[in-house]
Amino acid sequence: MGFDRQQLETFAVVVELRHFGHAARLLNITRGAVSQRINALEESLGVPLLVRDGAAPTPAGEALLRHIQVIRALETDTLKQIKPEGSERTRVAIAVNADSLATWFEPVGCAIASSDFVLELIVDDQDHTLPILARGEAMGCVSTESTAPTGFVAESIGAMEYECVADPAFAQMHFARGLTLHSILAVPAVLFNRKDGLHALFLERLLGFPVRGYVAHYFPSPSALLAAIQFGVGYGLVPSLQAQPLLNSGDLVSLAPHHKIPVDLYWHHWEHPEAAAYDDAALKRLLFLTIDVVAHMEAQPIFNGAGEQTGKRWGMTEIWFNPVRKAHTALA
Repeated sequence: MGFDRQQLETFAVVVELRHFGHAARLLNITRGAVSQRINALEESLGVPLLVRDGAAPTPAGEALLRHIQVIRALETDTLKQIKPEGSERTRVAIAVNADSLATWFEPVGCAIASSDFVLELIVDDQDHTLPILARGEAMGCVSTESTAPTGFVAESIGAMEYECVADPAFAQMHFARGLTLHSILAVPAVLFNRKDGLHALFLERLLGFPVRGYVAHYFPSPSALLAAIQFGVGYGLVPSLQAQPLLNSGDLVSLAPHHKIPVDLYWHHWEHPEAAAYDDAALKRLLFLTIDVVAHMEAQPIFNGAGEQTGKRWGMTEIWFNPVRKAHTALA
């Protein structure tokens, strides 16, 4: 049995836009025509592909979406070989956490976007990017999960370090005796969003037991979260890459300098027979070389008390973009 390409594209657009009406406008057809194509596709396969409320793909729909992404990339790659001039750019979607995007991943994204690719970055908490990849909405993702789902590969790219910081005056007022249970329950913390479990992990490691019932503000942006802490709204965890210059200048103080939290990050990507078929050299090398350059050349080792290397810590550099640009130039 073969697929109807119109039906496949309609399905993919509905999932990408999460809306039947928006898909109809983009495809320049009626909403009824969109529904007819989706219904016909589901009937031909004998399984539901979409959850109508929210237009999210079912497990079967996720598998089909990955197949469609492969077909799209294969077509683009073939057109480039047949007609290099004027062919469409390859679309690349990557799911990444906001802190990585605000620090080390930015030059990687710039290198990809400045080449022959159309890049979409899908931002979510680092503990929630993997489902985006599994649904077929991205070709790769940065995640804290070390184990890859079936059909995917996970590669370690180091550890991103977080430090608990506060405005000096705020720290003196509320934490003169340190981070005690009493002060933790009384003083507001600043978190990224309700998915953010890093603060709870930090408190548990600091005190030796889970802490619940603390007050939290939510600022779902790395820059806004850092600004809120600087303004004295509360205290919180920020990447050491962002915190270190402010700690050096005295604009922030560390509340627990000996209790930094390294978060292991992994690069997940497809490992599928069909995906391997379309992984042309430029796409594969650009994605992996740029990430490898930033993740491994710019990371510093983390050692435990016995002097054994346990991971890598992102190091401050004067120019982040240079090594990535060198990698990009090598592909030209």
